[in-house]
Amino acid sequence: MSGNGLYYDPYDIEIDRDPYPIYRRLRDEAPLYYNERLDFWGLSRFADVDAALKDVKRLSSAKGDILEVVKADPVMPPGVFIHEDPPQHTVHRALVSRAFTPRRMRMVEEKVRAFCVACLDPFTGADRFDFVTDLGDELPMRAIGMLVGIPDAEQPKVRDFAQSNLRNQPGRPLPIDKEQYFDGGMYAEYVNWRKKNSSDDLITELLAVEFEDVDGTVRRLTTDEIVTFLTVITGAGVETTGRLFGWMGKVLAEHPGQRRELAADRSLIPNAIEELLRYEPPGPHVARYVTEDVEYHGTKVPAGSAMLLMVASANHDERRFTDPDRYDIHRDIGTHVTFGHGAHYCLGAALARMEGRVALDEVLNRFPEWEIDMTGARRSPTTTVRGWDTMPAIIDQR
Repeated sequence: MSGNGLYYDPYDIEIDRDPYPIYRRLRDEAPLYYNERLDFWGLSRFADVDAALKDVKRLSSAKGDILEVVKADPVMPPGVFIHEDPPQHTVHRALVSRAFTPRRMRMVEEKVRAFCVACLDPFTGADRFDFVTDLGDELPMRAIGMLVGIPDAEQPKVRDFAQSNLRNQPGRPLPIDKEQYFDGGMYAEYVNWRKKNSSDDLITELLAVEFEDVDGTVRRLTTDEIVTFLTVITGAGVETTGRLFGWMGKVLAEHPGQRRELAADRSLIPNAIEELLRYEPPGPHVARYVTEDVEYHGTKVPAGSAMLLMVASANHDERRFTDPDRYDIHRDIGTHVTFGHGAHYCLGAALARMEGRVALDEVLNRFPEWEIDMTGARRSPTTTVRGWDTMPAIIDQR
């Protein structure tokens, strides 16, 4: 399946530094790839990944969406909605989506901008700041905390917990405890506190909502279920969006002409963020469990297999995008698969886009010119989310 010496390993550090040449080979030579050593299948073309993301019947999320999790098949508590299939996923997703309504997005945008200002103003006149440690590690945590109702002083704990859950040893899979994979205990105190201190946030709303479960029963959520929802939302929203800021600093430093266009015309920013999400997606791949035999490119993938959907490769597929390895803020992007498609389309997509848009606008207000000090840039030690722990910028104050 992998002829001509073609080998892809999502844990390989050297491959991960720049996976796009291997992705191209996979798309051309092995659009259905099988890794015998790690025992997983992979799809790399846009059309295949797009269709697979929508195929919830044969490609299930019930055993997780991270390759190591799918293969370990750990015990999943009820309410991990990103690891559920319809109809249960549909019920739980509808409840959690209350955090991401247009009204809440408008409400939180003003606060996101104010927090951006507070993060960046101290660097006025400085010659350096870091896109990750000074902004990316802070803003997503605050935005999610505001939406769900976690007190400001406790929000750094949420960020640290989310990051620690996705860190692995370089070159090795994420270690999975089959019996205790999912731990959301730290959120119970916030739920219990909100029972006595209601507010306009998701925890308060979930405590009060009545809904019809899949069996027709009308009931309220248990504390354990709300805790599980919070663990999923904060984990997904903090770590992935945080990595976007490092790529923002790096990619726009590498394209100074386009950065200057953005500084001069802020109406270009939304498409620039969309192109950044396509060009360097923080989540490079997602996994699925194959529930029944399925055929791709003339080869049968047997039921019980683990399937890796290579999102980053799909976003660079020449069959879908013209000159895909070029970053272009004027690109007519259409659709990409960074946020998935179908039933599991990312609930936080609008929030991530808004955070990126507001942050870039405020950065350009202060620092229209910068270069990156790559000697100080440090990659995140995780294969689940691809990005940087530091991205130091040298600011040109002229």
